[in-house]
Amino acid sequence: MSEKKLFLLDAFALIYRAYFAFSQNHRVNSKGLNTSAIFGFTNTLLDVIRREKPSHLAVVFDTAAPTFRHEEFKAYKAQREEIPEDIELAIPWVIKVIEGFNIPVIGVDGFEADDVIGTLAKEAERAGFKTFMMTPDKDYGQLVSDNIFIYKPPRGGGGPEVLGPREVCERWNIKRVDQVIEILGLMGDSVDNIPGVPGVGEKTAMSLIKDFDTIDGLYQNTDKLKGKLKEKVENNKELALQSRRLATIVTNVPVHFDEHALKLDPPDKEKLKEVFSELEFRNLAQKVLGSEFYGTESTQVPVDLFGNPIENSVTKSKESSVSAPGTVEAVPNDQLQTITDVKHQYHLADSEEKIAELIRVLKKANTYCFDTETTGLDFSVMELVGLAFSVKAHEGWYMPVSTDQKKAREQVHRFKEIFEDESKEMVGQNIKFDLAVLRLYGMSIKNRLFDTMLAHYLLRPDMRHGMDLLAETYLKYTPVSIEALIGKKGKGQLSMRDVPVEQVKEYASEDADITFQLKHVFEPLLKENTTGALLEKVETPLISVLSAMEGEGIKVDAEVLREYSAELGKDIEKVEADIYKAAGLKFNISSPKQVGEVLFEKLRLVENAKKTKTGQYATGEDILEKLRSKHEVIDQILTYRELLKLKNTYVDALPEMVNPKTGRIHTTFNQVVAVTGRLSSDNPNLQNIPIRTERGREIRKAFVPRDNDHVLLSADYSQIELRVMAHMSGDEGMIQAFQEGMDIHTATAAKVFHVKPEDVSSEMRRRSKMVNFGIIYGISAFGLAERLNISRTESKEIIDNYFQQYSRIKEYMDECIVNAKKKGFVETILGRRRYLPDINSGNATVRGFAERNAINAPIQGSAADMIKIAMINLHNVLNEKKFKSRLILQVHDELVFDVHKTEVEKIQPVVKSLMEGAIQLKVPVLVEMGTGENWLAAH
Repeated sequence: MSEKKLFLLDAFALIYRAYFAFSQNHRVNSKGLNTSAIFGFTNTLLDVIRREKPSHLAVVFDTAAPTFRHEEFKAYKAQREEIPEDIELAIPWVIKVIEGFNIPVIGVDGFEADDVIGTLAKEAERAGFKTFMMTPDKDYGQLVSDNIFIYKPPRGGGGPEVLGPREVCERWNIKRVDQVIEILGLMGDSVDNIPGVPGVGEKTAMSLIKDFDTIDGLYQNTDKLKGKLKEKVENNKELALQSRRLATIVTNVPVHFDEHALKLDPPDKEKLKEVFSELEFRNLAQKVLGSEFYGTESTQVPVDLFGNPIENSVTKSKESSVSAPGTVEAVPNDQLQTITDVKHQYHLADSEEKIAELIRVLKKANTYCFDTETTGLDFSVMELVGLAFSVKAHEGWYMPVSTDQKKAREQVHRFKEIFEDESKEMVGQNIKFDLAVLRLYGMSIKNRLFDTMLAHYLLRPDMRHGMDLLAETYLKYTPVSIEALIGKKGKGQLSMRDVPVEQVKEYASEDADITFQLKHVFEPLLKENTTGALLEKVETPLISVLSAMEGEGIKVDAEVLREYSAELGKDIEKVEADIYKAAGLKFNISSPKQVGEVLFEKLRLVENAKKTKTGQYATGEDILEKLRSKHEVIDQILTYRELLKLKNTYVDALPEMVNPKTGRIHTTFNQVVAVTGRLSSDNPNLQNIPIRTERGREIRKAFVPRDNDHVLLSADYSQIELRVMAHMSGDEGMIQAFQEGMDIHTATAAKVFHVKPEDVSSEMRRRSKMVNFGIIYGISAFGLAERLNISRTESKEIIDNYFQQYSRIKEYMDECIVNAKKKGFVETILGRRRYLPDINSGNATVRGFAERNAINAPIQGSAADMIKIAMINLHNVLNEKKFKSRLILQVHDELVFDVHKTEVEKIQPVVKSLMEGAIQLKVPVLVEMGTGENWLAAH
C-alpha cells in the first residue's frame, strides 16, 4: 500500500510570502490586476505537488470571523495593518486556482488556520498519515511529532526545509516541542500583538524555559531570579499565562477529517484553462496543461498572421452575461508565431526605382499602414531614420531616410501626394506620434485615420494597448522586440541608425504589416460593441487636435520659476527651524522613519501608532491629517512636505523641460491611459499642476502667452460631473436647482439640513459639496466621516437625508449596478463602455469596487466625451476661420488657449458656445472664462 502523505497549506502565510517575494517587481496583467500573490502561490502549489507527490492535500484559510483569541484579548492582532488591496483582490483568484486543481479549501469560523491545521494534523496522525504543515510560521513547532512536520517552502533557488521534533528542539534549545508554547508565552509575538512579559525577548525566554521547564515552573521559582528580570517576571504573571494561552494552537476544532475528500485528484483542466487565460499565465498554463491550452468558442473570429480564422478566441466571463468584444484567450508562448516562422515579403526601397515602385503601390491602395522609425522619442533631438508601409498582410516596405536633414525632408515630401489624398485611409499604431514626426519635416496628413491603439482602447479600455501585446493576443504572433535590435535601455543601447539596414527593414516592415492586420481584426469587433461611431467621431478626430496642441506647446517663464524657487527655499528653511523648535530636537524631516520616532516615541502623540509592513511608524499624509490637532509640529511637517514637493517636482523641474528649439514646454497627451475616457498627460504631467493650495496655484503664474501680442484664455466647465449626474439620473430636484441657476452645493445643503438657502452656513455648504462629489464616487458613511472629521452616525444621517431629497439619484445608482450585473458593462451618453468583470464577484470588496465604477464610469466618461467633442469643434473652427489663436492645453475640465489680443472678443463667445453645446443635457451647461497675462490670472 502506498504511503498516506497529507500536505496542509497555510493559505494566507503562503499568499503573503508570495506577494512580498515580488515587492521589487510586481507582476501586473493587461487588466491592471496585480497577479504577484496568485502567481507565486500557484508556483508554490505546483512545486509541492510535483516535488513531494502528496496523496492528500488541502488549503486552509483564516475566515473573517473573530476567533476565541479575539474574545479573550481584544488587542489580539489589533495593530496589524489592513490587508493590502492587491492581496485582497488576489484572494478570489487564488481560490479559483485551488478549485481548478480540485483541492479542498477549508476554513472554520471562530478559529485560525493554525488551529484547523493542528486539528487535522493530529487526526491524520491517528489515521496513519504522515502530515506536512506547509508554512513559514515558527509557531507550528509546537505541533510536530514523529509523523507531523513543518514544511517550509523553498527560498532563493534552494530546497524546502522539513522540521521534525529534533530540528524544532535544536532551533529553540528545548527538550520537548510543547515548550515552544512556553517560550512564546514569555517573549510574546509582535506580529499577533501577543504581549508576553515586557522586557523579555527570545534569548531570555529560551534561557528561562531551559532552566525552569515551563512558565508554571518559572513562577514556582522566581526567588532564583535577580534584579530587573525578577521584577518583570513577578509583576506580569497573568500576562505570561494569558500570552501562553493565546500562543497555543488548539487541536479540537470542530472540523471533520474526511480522508476521501482530501485525496489529491487530477486537476479540472477546463477550469484551470479559463483561470490561467484570465490571469494571462501563459507559461504556467503550458507547464500544467501542455498542448491542451487552447481557447473556447468565438462569436467574432479574427484572423491570424496567415489570414486564417483564429478559432476559439473569444471567451465569456462566468461573472457577467456579456463579455467584452475583443476579449481573447492567451495562448502558450510556444504556440506563438514569429518572423522566422511566417512567409513574408518585406521590401527595401533604397533606390529611385524601388521608391517609385512603392509610391505606385500606395497610389493604388485605398488603405495603407504607415509607421516611422526614429533615433529616439524626444522631439527636441530626434531625427527620422526611415518610413515603413504595408498595404496587405505579410507584405511591407521600408525606405531608409538620409542623415542629411535637408535631403531627408525632400524624401518625405516624395509622399506628399499620398499623405494629402483625402480619399485614402492611413492606418497606424499610436499614429499621433507619426504625425508629429512628419510635422517636424514639414508634412501634414489629410488622409482618413485609423489607429489600432485607439480601436483596442475602445474595445478593452482595461487592457494595455501596445502593439506587441495586441499581436500576441489577437494574431498569436510575437513581433521582433526593439531591444533585440538596439539593446536594453542604458549606456550601451544603440541608435536605430547603428543597426544594419536589412535588420531595420525586417523590423519596421513587420510593424506596419502587423498593424495592418490588427486593423482588420478590430473593425468587426468595433461594430459588435457599437463603439465604431465613437472611434470615428470622437477619438480619431481628436488625434489631429492633440497633435496640434503638442506641437504648439506652452511658454514658461523660467525667471518666474527661479524667483519662486528661491522664495520656497527660504520658506523651507523657516519651517524646518520651526519643526526643530516644536519637536525639541533636530532630525531628518524627509525621513519617514525619523519622523515616526519623533512623533510616536519622543512626543508620544498616540498610543499603539500604526506601523508599516517594514516595522516603522506610518507617517503618510492621511495619518498626519488626523493628528493635526494633537501638536503644532504636525501642521509644520505637512507644510514642509508640500513646500519641498512644489520646489523639487515642479518649480525646479519645469525649466529643464523647456524645448530649446521652441522655448516652450510640449506635454504629451494620452488618449488610452484612463479607462474612463479621460485624457492624461506626461513629460510633464500638467494634469497634476497643483491648484488646491495657494502655494501650488502660484506655479501657474509661470505659464504665459507666447509673446506680447497674445493673452491666455482659460475656459472651465462648472461642476460638469454633477450636471451630467443630474441629466443621467433625471432627478427633478437637482435638475431644477441647475435650471434656476442656484449654487448646487447651497441648494443641496438647504435640502439636506432642512434650512432656507439663505441660512446655509459655510460649514453646511462644505459638507454638502463633499457629499455631492462623493456620491459620484460611491462614498460610504465611513468615508464621508473620515473626510469631514465627523462621526459615522452623523455622516450616515447626511447621506440618508441626501438620498431622501434626491431620491431619483439613489434609484439611478441602484439601476446602474443592476444593469451592470446583467450586461457586464456600463455606458456613457455616447456609448463608451466600461466592462466590469467583477460586478458579480463573490468577494464583497472586489464586487464593491466594481459597483462604485458602475456608478462613476458613465458620469466621468460622459464628461470626458463632452470636453473631447468641444476640443474637436473648437480646433476645426479656429482653423476654418483662420484665427491666429490656438488651443494649447487641456487639464481636467479646463481648456487653455493662446489668444491673439485682437481676437479675444471674437473667440470668447465661440469657446463658450461650442463647449456648452458639445453634448445636450437636460440641465444648462456652464463654462466660466477668464483671460490674463499668465495661467493663474486667466483661471
